[in-house]
Amino acid sequence: MCNEHLHVPRAHRSPMSQRPLRVLALAGEYRSSSKSGMLANLALEIAQEAGADIEFWDLATHPLPLVGEDGCWSHPHVAAFQESVTNADAVLLSSPEYHGTMSGVMKNTLDWMYDKHVGGKAVGLMSTLGGVTNANTLNHMRIACRWLHAWPVPEQLAVGHVKEAFDEDGRLVDPSIVERLENLVRSVLATATMLRDRT
Repeated sequence: MCNEHLHVPRAHRSPMSQRPLRVLALAGEYRSSSKSGMLANLALEIAQEAGADIEFWDLATHPLPLVGEDGCWSHPHVAAFQESVTNADAVLLSSPEYHGTMSGVMKNTLDWMYDKHVGGKAVGLMSTLGGVTNANTLNHMRIACRWLHAWPVPEQLAVGHVKEAFDEDGRLVDPSIVERLENLVRSVLATATMLRDRT
């Protein structure tokens, strides 16, 4: 992936920034090889190249129960997930668009996050669509993040016609979309640094 437009400093000079940023990515599908999973992991690659520590929460190996189902409140995956969100400085969300909104998987993932886990942290929003690009899913995720007192950055990315958007190696085909993804990650990292260092 071309990163010539990405100019994220590896370390801010304040004492709080000596530790690399921790970036957690969440996809609204159960397979990391899904289109939203691919997009999330491409974003993580960019963050890692900029010096961040990265984590992808894989729902295939660590599925989250439905909120409210029997035994859900004591489920070990829930505790581990909430710990990962708490430890992250920034979160990347990538959801497919189903019926004009985020997937049920993404909604359930967000339902396990609370202000105490993600409040005051930078969030980057991405979506994948089978058809033409629109911002429905991005808008709905933005509303949910605001309710959680998180800071979704202004930059966002919707990738339409996903069957043609990725090559056989899982890379984005359109250089302009690659550049927008880089700009999104750059904004998330810069905002995360600012929010962390203000305390």
